[in-house]
Amino acid sequence: MSFARVRALVIVGLLVVCALVFVTVALVRDTQAGGDAKAGCPEGYKVADIRLREPKEIKINVYNGTDTQGLASSVADDFRNRQFQVLKTGNEPKKKGYDGVAVLRYGPQGIGSYHLLRAYFLNEATPEYDPNREGDVVDVVIGSGFKQLATITEVNQALTELGQPTLEDKTCAAPDDDK
Repeated sequence: MSFARVRALVIVGLLVVCALVFVTVALVRDTQAGGDAKAGCPEGYKVADIRLREPKEIKINVYNGTDTQGLASSVADDFRNRQFQVLKTGNEPKKKGYDGVAVLRYGPQGIGSYHLLRAYFLNEATPEYDPNREGDVVDVVIGSGFKQLATITEVNQALTELGQPTLEDKTCAAPDDDK
């Protein structure tokens, strides 16, 4: 073997050793691993889930806010046919006689779910955000202005217009949401 080949092999070997040392040091000194979700949030802020989910991952309760009998069951069936997880149906426990299309009640963990549901009502649903609400379940209260859920094409168009989900006041994104 010639001197030039030996010299080339030594240089390549040194480069490999340097790369291994650099990678090892970077992994050992990594400060991002295992970080607490709350660590990046200012005090008093809630960690919010703003991921845009698939319908099969979204849990909802459907309530009838009108005097029309069976409306909640009918709309719940439509949502089930679209792969949503419908947990409860029934009459609105808080207020009867809602005139709008729908009310969507959600908390910090339901922001992404709310965003998708909003598209099913073509952005005509009234949001009711509760910062103290626990869990990712969204309550859907159907009003007298409701005609039908949007088609898949209309939902996709509405989502394009709406853009990405945004954080509510006094919330910060969960670490997985930054991707």
